Amino acid sequence: MEKKNVAIIGQGRSGRNIHGKYFRSESNIYFNVKYVVDFDPVRRKIAEELYPGCEILADYRELFGKTGIDLVVNASYSDMHYPVTRDLILHGFNVLVEKPFSRSSAECRTLMALAKEKGVLLQVFQQSFLAPYYLFARELIASGKLGRIMQINIRFNGFARRWDWQTLQKKCAGGLYNTGPHPVGLALGFLDFDPGTRVAFSSRGTAMTSGDSDDCAKIILAAPGKPPVDVEVNSCDAFCGYTLKILGSRGTFKCKTSEYEFVYYTDEENPPKAVIEESLRDENENPVYCSEKLIKHTESGSFAGTAFDSAPSAMYEDIYFALTEGRPMRVTPEMAARVIEVIEAVAAANPLPVKFV
Repeated sequence: MEKKNVAIIGQGRSGRNIHGKYFRSESNIYFNVKYVVDFDPVRRKIAEELYPGCEILADYRELFGKTGIDLVVNASYSDMHYPVTRDLILHGFNVLVEKPFSRSSAECRTLMALAKEKGVLLQVFQQSFLAPYYLFARELIASGKLGRIMQINIRFNGFARRWDWQTLQKKCAGGLYNTGPHPVGLALGFLDFDPGTRVAFSSRGTAMTSGDSDDCAKIILAAPGKPPVDVEVNSCDAFCGYTLKILGSRGTFKCKTSEYEFVYYTDEENPPKAVIEESLRDENENPVYCSEKLIKHTESGSFAGTAFDSAPSAMYEDIYFALTEGRPMRVTPEMAARVIEVIEAVAAANPLPVKFV
């Protein structure tokens, strides 16, 4: 198997600790890192040690004219995702851009159209679609064990403060644009990306952040004939005990990214009861509460892999075979663009004052 050559733009948390970590791991049997780009001389020096034998550059435009680059990973600052990706596509590169795809759905559409025009591959790093906990939840829903799905809750919450560039509107940052693509994407996925999906409710604000963007947001998505999906990205939640909760007519599923538990019952073991219109009484004719002891089943376990190891491996495998054999990818730019469409709508409906320009 011939490995493909990669250039990585950016050696921040994503460029070095997610993408770079994958490329340096034993899981990577598909790619060689040929170029690493970062404007910071300290990071360039570190990159020399992390990626021996590759060429280290200070500006991504130094890639223009280079040959033998099969994929460029754009892990630059969020506000640079659109202009840098556009520049790379115009110069004929296949691009994997970090989330958020862009600041607006219009920019996303521009990039997708441009990639099609230039005949290059464009992918967005929305690896949560390949996270084990999400794939497991989808399979569980399809199994019917939980019955008819009534509501889905997604919580990417915590209790922590931030004061870095990821708190600034001018950087296309904040909880919704930074963390939000993951839960919003999963919410759309649970709704099968129904074109009739709408934002039924939304709010966002600043609570603990030092910046001017949001760190607490709530979104309820609704689609015809489908359960409501309740999404939170909140930095002031000290007691959230789950990432995903699915409420069905026969059971409930709850999970964190590493472990799960669900409880369900069957109609065979618990036959439906006929409606009694009169008040319920016991054998002594005393009024009683309507209650029963259901025969229930509980299952629990842990996931093999996370959104930061097995999911990147799965995405890069998809990209490799898309490049070499033209295979369709499980995660598409169109999916990522729908995510931005929702986030853009929530931001527009809940404007925040700009304090840092």
